[in-house]
Amino acid sequence: MAIKSFRPLTAAGRFTQLNQIEGLTKKRPERALTEPKHKTGGRNVYGRVTSRHRGGGHKQLYRIIDFKRALLDQPAKVQALEYDPNRTANLALLSYSNGTKAYILAPKGLKVGDTIFASNQATTNDFNVGNNFPLAIIPPSTRLHCVELVPGRGAQIARAAGAGLELVAVENGQATLKMPSGELRFVNPKCRATIGEVGNGDHSLQSLGKAGRSRWLGIRPTVRGMAMNPVDHPNGGGQGKSKGGGGRQQLVSPWGQLAKGFPTRRRSKPSNAQIIVHHNGRKPRGQK
Repeated sequence: MAIKSFRPLTAAGRFTQLNQIEGLTKKRPERALTEPKHKTGGRNVYGRVTSRHRGGGHKQLYRIIDFKRALLDQPAKVQALEYDPNRTANLALLSYSNGTKAYILAPKGLKVGDTIFASNQATTNDFNVGNNFPLAIIPPSTRLHCVELVPGRGAQIARAAGAGLELVAVENGQATLKMPSGELRFVNPKCRATIGEVGNGDHSLQSLGKAGRSRWLGIRPTVRGMAMNPVDHPNGGGQGKSKGGGGRQQLVSPWGQLAKGFPTRRRSKPSNAQIIVHHNGRKPRGQK
């Protein structure tokens, strides 16, 4: 897989750099593992816009992904690697020995024809890319992805393209994880995790090249607050880049919420007690 540049035959082609992934199938997705996807356009149940700059885009089918890996001790063969329009990672289509098929996020290094499995017990040679085990039996310093936060709920951590975290230790009834952000936190050792990192790591190096490609993805244009009038945005107004207005003040949202350097995580969140070190290197309040 590599980033592909194009000959500058058009203005858009001059700046376009796309991720060309070898080995992806061009067939349609498995019909039984797809369902319709309703688009909201960024609106809530009352029809009010709660997420701006969303709307339009190409029609998509949602792929049902097995984040729980609950089918234990059944070897599964990788039938195909597929593109997923709903996420940055690619998918691997598994065919289990009992005939069941399922999608999982394709880890880095997984190839068509490989055999993987999920289990509650393992030997030294079983910790290969794509296999799924509880944290309690995985060796320390192993790179992981698709990790559960609550046993049985399904994977919630490290699901984006190129994401992976490290299992630091399992002791005193707690598994210590080093998150992709650098945060250290405790997790129940009964939580399941998949060995390896998520594939398609070059996704972040793409350059869409033109505004139209953003519209295909359902991303609408964004106007800077500085370019607006004072009535429309707190950062608006001023003749050019003025000191009084027009962006020299603290950057905020259209509703006055600070945009940079403002902690948005609630101090009363129950899971705060599981954090050892925050992503910025600070320890939670009350810890020494």
